[in-house]
Amino acid sequence: MATDQLQTVVLHGDQLKYVDQGDGPVVVLIHGLLGAHSNWEPQIETLSRRYRVIAPDLFGHGASDKPAGDYSLSAHAATVRDLLEALDIPSATLVGHSLGGGVAMQTLYLFPDRVERLCLVASGGLGPEVSPLLRAATLPGSELVLPLLASKALTDATNKVLEQFNKIGLFKLGASATEARKSFASVADASTRQAFLATARSVINYQGQTVTATTHFGKFKNLQALLVWGAEDSIIPNAHTQNAVAELPLGRVEIFPRAGHFPHLDYPDRFDRVFAEFMTDCGVGFGPTAVNS
Repeated sequence: MATDQLQTVVLHGDQLKYVDQGDGPVVVLIHGLLGAHSNWEPQIETLSRRYRVIAPDLFGHGASDKPAGDYSLSAHAATVRDLLEALDIPSATLVGHSLGGGVAMQTLYLFPDRVERLCLVASGGLGPEVSPLLRAATLPGSELVLPLLASKALTDATNKVLEQFNKIGLFKLGASATEARKSFASVADASTRQAFLATARSVINYQGQTVTATTHFGKFKNLQALLVWGAEDSIIPNAHTQNAVAELPLGRVEIFPRAGHFPHLDYPDRFDRVFAEFMTDCGVGFGPTAVNS
């Protein structure tokens, strides 16, 4: 989706960019660390046929402002709440990927009346294990190393090698790998890098993830939740789904074979089908512009 199609709302003096597309029950798509609304491009296209889809660029990400300040889960959750309030939306289904899953769960914890149900996609906040690369990024001195690793010269060289491997079959360059490389390259921008470090350090240290939501699920035993993961996720292990469903009697799990950390991009058609089944089972009808698919 082109940047000029984004809408703008000013929250506490800063511009937040977002997509608002479709009609019907509201679904909010929350991207992950170093992500943007574009991480949901296939879902914005398909889900907006049935629902009103809201997909923000969180502060510090994408086309939104990147102010110095609080990038904790609570701050991002407050942004989701403020966006819904600004759009006069009382509540919505929240779909969160990676960090966005943590944001969605924090929104539920802080503002339960705003959240109708959750869909967590390769979500953070369900266990300590996380990629060594993310743990390393939170260490002192990473501010100096990250610009070098994300420099155009190095990323261009890496991309060429990976593309050659992909052509001769030594390495399959799937949607997850492509999106992860694109996201990491964005830390070459100084303001994005500062926001990334502030966000990452609020939830991760050298030992792993420091924030967990599972201890709070006891308050939401009737919560309808869908957990979608990739079987080959190298960022956050799909075993974390077990931590969640153990506390959520109404939770269900879908593991996509051969999918990585972006299962909704690796297999968008399957994600669309699974999500539609979840919403139907929850008794959510389609909007007035719905089409049968």
